[in-house]
Amino acid sequence: MASPLPSSLHRLSLLFKPSSPQNHRLLTGFFTRLGRLIKEKAKSDVGKLFSGFSKTRDNLAVIDELLLYWNLADTDRVLDELEEALLVSDFGPKITTKIVESLREDTVAGKLKSGSEIKEALKKSVLDLLTTKGSKTELQLGYRKPAVVMIVGVNGGGKTTSLLAYRLKKEGAKMAAGDTFRAAACDQLEICAERMGCEIVVAEKEKAKAASVISQAVKRGKEQGYDIVLCDTSGRLHTNYSLMEELIACKKAVSKVIPGAPNEILQVLDGTMGLNMLPQAREFNEIVGITGLILTKLDGSARGGCVVSVVNELGIPVKFVGVGEGVEDLQPFDAEAFVNAIFS
Repeated sequence: MASPLPSSLHRLSLLFKPSSPQNHRLLTGFFTRLGRLIKEKAKSDVGKLFSGFSKTRDNLAVIDELLLYWNLADTDRVLDELEEALLVSDFGPKITTKIVESLREDTVAGKLKSGSEIKEALKKSVLDLLTTKGSKTELQLGYRKPAVVMIVGVNGGGKTTSLLAYRLKKEGAKMAAGDTFRAAACDQLEICAERMGCEIVVAEKEKAKAASVISQAVKRGKEQGYDIVLCDTSGRLHTNYSLMEELIACKKAVSKVIPGAPNEILQVLDGTMGLNMLPQAREFNEIVGITGLILTKLDGSARGGCVVSVVNELGIPVKFVGVGEGVEDLQPFDAEAFVNAIFS
């Protein structure tokens, strides 16, 4: 496996240019192909997703034991223990109550007559929640270039951004990267660039404002005919008003260069936080309007139910999930594969 990228990269501006010499091909075709390739990748890498959610699956394994010898007389006891298992995995009280009560009603009504039928109904309930409130899991890149994607979050998302860059580059894009103001990151960026075979674009002066560097990156992307500009503004505590105001400035800077941009605003959330990530997500959403989520470190957590909770609470789709430390471990999110991974 390839070595993981440097973990301390922060606040990047990344530009993607088609590797094909036919730079004037229809953007609709390029973005459609990119979206299709990413979606196909999610389908083909279900094994990686399956192994990445092993701890959550272990937590929920008790459900199989409960349902193995289920009978109607034990319905209340079994459903109470099932409810506890879902709560421990951070499905959240609202979702858990909704799912369990639905199962109870269907069981009493005679619609569910075996343990296997109850489990299938459970999986369907979770899948319906994910597909109803978070259906647009593919990147929405529009129809003109460059498409602009902003990355936001409390935690430094440089590594996640680099992995997303690797994912996009692998599907046919060429990348250039730049740090907004942290001079010490230049050496790290050179390592990143060498591993990815990409150009580096750095801030013109130390401690340059993030909005200024992002504006510079988007202008360059527009002038030189790049397909995608990926801007990392991560590392902002959601309770720090001035830092959050900078995000508004970044978004405005992008829209001044390209009206209607950014096409996507993705928030990086630490999956080990479980339901504690919700206040962060709400705050960022109110400030800049989040269009998608990237949930990381889910391989190290038994709280995978938080994926369902955050989609249900916010109505924001999950676009990618991090299930490891390697460059291949940032996986496009597929709701059906996720449900099958946590309920083996």
